[in-house]
Amino acid sequence: MDLGLKNRVVFITGGSKGIGKAIAKAFREEGARVAIAARNPASLEETSAELGGVSVYAGDFTQKEDRERVFRQLLEDFGTIDVLVNNVGGSNGGTVAETNLDLFEEAMQLNYFSTVHFSRLAFEVMKEKKSGCILNISSIYGRESGGKVSYNNAKAAVISFTKALADEAIPHGVRVNGIAPGSILHPTGNWQKRLEENPDQIQDFVHREIPAGRFGKPEEVAHVALFLASDKASWVVGTTLPVDGGQSRANF
Repeated sequence: MDLGLKNRVVFITGGSKGIGKAIAKAFREEGARVAIAARNPASLEETSAELGGVSVYAGDFTQKEDRERVFRQLLEDFGTIDVLVNNVGGSNGGTVAETNLDLFEEAMQLNYFSTVHFSRLAFEVMKEKKSGCILNISSIYGRESGGKVSYNNAKAAVISFTKALADEAIPHGVRVNGIAPGSILHPTGNWQKRLEENPDQIQDFVHREIPAGRFGKPEEVAHVALFLASDKASWVVGTTLPVDGGQSRANF
């Protein structure tokens, strides 16, 4: 199926590994003009070479100045943006009592404020041309309990923000949606590390918690991102779609 994504300018934060890398690869295969951003220059260059020369931008996206610098350079290089994928993120801390306040703030800066800031920057461009798509990658644990609390809080805020911006943006021809992955296995992720450290315990988790009976693959999230970014999803506005093999326990 031709999703009509050829030559669209797609910018993916956290695009050097895992889900972000899979999304970049999928858009590249659809003929989009892809740019990825992350903290580590070496990792970015390695991914660019692997994907056939996507553009790369390095920055610390907990920092407002880096976000502005990278986005300004993107516009200088490409002239516009058609699709923004806010994928950068990470978890830290433990329980509420165990987690220092600065780690809550760090989680919000990386997972939430980076999403808000890049979305605002992209929306200003998109509404001028009355077209564009913003996709926010959150987590099923932004919808329910589980996982590390600082991460969950930030991802819950991302989901709320997604709906708020979607309603504001759609009159301007800009669609905003989200994806809430469940447990996704990839070589550089936490699940891979846990699987190597304690395979029996992790296999028990999979069979107990994931009705599909396996971890998800980054490509399975990427395929949903392609659909949501395409005109085939023209009537999908303000939703955050779980991609989790049935793992989440929410009814909605």
